[in-house]
Amino acid sequence: MENLERPIIAMELVQRREEGCDVTNIEARVEAAVTDEDTPDAVFAVLYDELDALEPAASFPYDEPSDLEAIRACRPDGPRRMEVRLGEAEMRNRILGAWLGRAAGCSLGKPVEGWLRERIDAYLESVDALPLDDYIPYTEGEISPYLKSSTRGNIECMARDDDMDYPILGLLALEGHGADLTSRNMANTWLSRMPFYLLYTAESAAYRNLVNRRWPPESAIWRNPFREWIGAQIRADIFGYVSPGWPERAAELAFRDACMSHVKNGIYGEMFIAAMLAATFATDDIEEIIDVGLSEIPANCRLAEAVAETRAWCRGAADWEEVWERINERFGHYHRVHTINNAALVVMGLYFGARDYGNGIVVTVRGGWDTDCNGATVGSILGARLGAGDLPEKWIGVLGDRLLSCVRDCNDNSISALAERTHRVAAAMTECS
Repeated sequence: MENLERPIIAMELVQRREEGCDVTNIEARVEAAVTDEDTPDAVFAVLYDELDALEPAASFPYDEPSDLEAIRACRPDGPRRMEVRLGEAEMRNRILGAWLGRAAGCSLGKPVEGWLRERIDAYLESVDALPLDDYIPYTEGEISPYLKSSTRGNIECMARDDDMDYPILGLLALEGHGADLTSRNMANTWLSRMPFYLLYTAESAAYRNLVNRRWPPESAIWRNPFREWIGAQIRADIFGYVSPGWPERAAELAFRDACMSHVKNGIYGEMFIAAMLAATFATDDIEEIIDVGLSEIPANCRLAEAVAETRAWCRGAADWEEVWERINERFGHYHRVHTINNAALVVMGLYFGARDYGNGIVVTVRGGWDTDCNGATVGSILGARLGAGDLPEKWIGVLGDRLLSCVRDCNDNSISALAERTHRVAAAMTECS
């Protein structure tokens, strides 16, 4: 059997450094072990345990707990619950807009997932698609043929993507448990509905741990160097959809989901997005929406710092490219699917999409890194803010109201039917509050 620690210990070293640990005394030993093909498996296990045992240095300037009570003790003041003045028809319109907006943003970013900004723009320029104002064109040899179904002129539905699997999984869990949903409930939904081989990074590690009966929160920690990456942030949306005007509850539900696979900023990313989505049903002001999101995560964490700095750059910028340069310079050292740098791109997309949904998802995707995740998140928030009736037909019409998924018994879905089910859950949870 392949050694578990060997392929991931270098990433664990980076993760521990980012968490504020002093890795000076172990770094050279880890690098030597990785370089030597004859290093015994037992050595990697010992080194990994040493890394696990490290604590952030006293000089680490952030306060980043991973349990809900401590997170709440570190958060700034916030509304916790907001007045919602939407009738039933408009509530349905907003929830459908969120699902459609998420699908369109995800589909836009899917063909260039993981690409850097320079590569995206070079490709778009080569196919005469700059400035981008529609889905990305397909060119054989440049874009994988497996992604052709998400390119301009070839879209018939929202193709299967993990960014769209997770809202379905969350919906199924909420339909069964409502506001009483626990992390263990969510874990059982994963195990019964989601195939292991279609999970990635932190989710794959957590699933492996769950199968081995390491339940939350241990499932997030054991041999999981991806625990602050973007995986939890992309699972947030459904918890915001079912908590209109109630950011505190949205963030709490998001926490229960996130702590299966993530810690610290990985958890905060999901809580931040869920709270913002809940707020969109009570206000359309982007500044206020972001304020509400920040009010549910620790005030002195790296994610809050990244959001605050990005906001300041957006307020004074002539264009999004100026903001992108600052984001890249400040946060580009993080892995391209880390929560922090990608959350900064989401904030940028919200600012530049405040008056134009299409512009929001386009500039987010052109920013690179985790393009389908970020396009989906920005599309979801802007879609919930506008409602389906005000989303441009160009972006949502080609989806044909269909969403494909690998979630068991949910392989081919009507987006409008998913939105209606979401509305029923939201209404039932509100009545029980």
